[in-house]
Amino acid sequence: MSFNYDLDYSTLDLRKHPELYRVGQGEQGVLLVEPYKSEILPHWRFKTPDIAKESADTIYGMFEEYRKNDDFVGMDMARKFIQMGYTRARRYANHKSGRKYNEDGTVKERELDPVKAESAAIFKERWDAIREDEDYIKRKKAHQKAYG
Repeated sequence: MSFNYDLDYSTLDLRKHPELYRVGQGEQGVLLVEPYKSEILPHWRFKTPDIAKESADTIYGMFEEYRKNDDFVGMDMARKFIQMGYTRARRYANHKSGRKYNEDGTVKERELDPVKAESAAIFKERWDAIREDEDYIKRKKAHQKAYG
């Protein structure tokens, strides 16, 4: 089931109502789901590799803390922020402005930024670890089976 954009996320606490959370695809809902957005977003940065490493390590630590607290929604939200760290850093690695398209809708030529590419690689390593984590996969399947 896809992410439900019809819920009022400004008033909804998905820690109290995990049954309403839908994993969706990719990063869907990453900047909506509370209280996780407010907990994780302040740590999400990728400007330099050092900043990206600190950010990815912190968010991965939060992922592990959510796991320890049997909080799948928190685990998945941490995964989404790590995934978004990779995708956004890659976008800036390929396009200095962060914009992929010209005003006429054509794709801009790539201008490789090796610093942002390194930041992306840091997040990618953590994202890959989560995607291969058997416990995470098991919890994700169980959540999807129970709630959609």
